[in-house]
Amino acid sequence: MKVTERFLKYVAFDTQSNESSERCPSTESQKLLGAALVEEMKALGIADARMDEHGYVYGSVPGTAEGPIIGLIAHMDTAPDCSGTNVKPRIVEYKGGDLVINAGLNLVMRPKDFPSLDRNVGKHLIVTDGTTLLGADDKAGIAEILTAVEELLAEGGPRLSLRIGFTPDEEIGRGADRFDVKGFGADFAYTADGGTLGEIEYENFNAAAATVKFKGVSIHPGSAKDKMVNAMQAAIDFHTMLPAQERPEHTEGYEGFSMLAHMEGGIEEATLRYIIRDHDRFKFEQKKSRFQMIASYLNERYGAGTVTVTLKDSYYNMKEKILPVMYVVERARAAMQAAGMEPVAVPIRGGTDGARLSFEGLPCPNLCTGGENYHGRYEYIPVEDMERCVQMLKHIARP
Repeated sequence: MKVTERFLKYVAFDTQSNESSERCPSTESQKLLGAALVEEMKALGIADARMDEHGYVYGSVPGTAEGPIIGLIAHMDTAPDCSGTNVKPRIVEYKGGDLVINAGLNLVMRPKDFPSLDRNVGKHLIVTDGTTLLGADDKAGIAEILTAVEELLAEGGPRLSLRIGFTPDEEIGRGADRFDVKGFGADFAYTADGGTLGEIEYENFNAAAATVKFKGVSIHPGSAKDKMVNAMQAAIDFHTMLPAQERPEHTEGYEGFSMLAHMEGGIEEATLRYIIRDHDRFKFEQKKSRFQMIASYLNERYGAGTVTVTLKDSYYNMKEKILPVMYVVERARAAMQAAGMEPVAVPIRGGTDGARLSFEGLPCPNLCTGGENYHGRYEYIPVEDMERCVQMLKHIARP
């Protein structure tokens, strides 16, 4: 089966994850795709293909040559940021200029707004009708892994032993929560969960979540002088004391940020929820400390107990775990070059399953899949780049 055929089959599954759910997987629809993948893997000859009770899919491909056991990992869920229901993909030959996604809705991709189009002139792009995301993040990774396995098995010849893993709930930060690293049995692995062709990522944000709660005192406004404590006003004060230049809309590259992700409340109670990110561990800790310092200041101003901050680390920069085993990165670079790519290392302004897995003893850089504009209606992926990524994965598996 061609990689494009696989991909188009997978995007028909609505597998959005749901952060508000406490289940694993967070949505049962992910198990529908997982079950279909298990059947497909068995049809390819992966006899031990299975899905566990948490929705994780595993399988192994015995090698014909001595060498390390390599893991290939992708995630089954799509982002909750944009609908994944009833995806309508189509393939267009892009000849340059504006690309109309949906004429009726006046949805157009223009190179001035989406510069990646310029490097994809002449390719066949898989796009949506603009009412949903596409799901290349990360169904392209799944399609590329299984196509590479199918071709390796069909071609014969020397290959290393492979371990295949497909995870749920990566988009809500839980993809590695119940991953069976020991049972997986790989010496190292790669997540096929990146974007632009040629990119390899082994640096990511350190990440934390902050919940800031405010307690107020409600008094009739006619007699509120020196009595009322407005929890919403305290929340506004808190937010404005965070550096404006450290918001995501003002940062790039290695620059970290603190982002207000949710707010709610009234006079007596209010809550702000933030995500905190930085590649540098020291700066990351500084950002978290700033939250506590602002809370202390406002508690002195409004009264003890007005502001409480709860911080929870999510994941850390995998770089410190990858640097001692850079041969893993070099293997990927060599595979990219063999597949006709120009490898480039870029920092992830986010996180992947690989970050958590690296800290659990499974070094796991992230590799490109070819997709662009993830998590939204303008998402697309070139067929030719998916095919190139299949070749990259095959070269990784060769001794």
